[in-house]
Amino acid sequence: MKKIMAAASFDKQKYYMDEEFLSLPQGIKDEVQTICVYLAEKLMCTFVVGFYEDDGDVYFETVRSEEVLDFDDIGAELEIKSLQKEKSELIKALKMWYLIYKTDRGEEIKQKLLKGEEVDV
Repeated sequence: MKKIMAAASFDKQKYYMDEEFLSLPQGIKDEVQTICVYLAEKLMCTFVVGFYEDDGDVYFETVRSEEVLDFDDIGAELEIKSLQKEKSELIKALKMWYLIYKTDRGEEIKQKLLKGEEVDV
């Protein structure tokens, strides 16, 4: 199941972050907002960032606007692949935060990190 963290809408000119994620560090929230707004504008869509609840993986999704007739699905996929490559550290940090604070494994992962043990994410 998917859980939306943030989204920006090109046609509505709005940004949204679910209040469940407001405890993220401000720098990360700012970076997520910048990514959402930039890609919503560039791709002329609603751009969504969220988590898969079962494993904490981050997902990116575009929702085409009914007003935009020439939405470029291939271009959108390429932008997402580029984003995944350029922002791999941010994506890893988001996944780690989600696993620690939003899953049953959180305490176990926190203890491993405190002990200096490797955590596979």
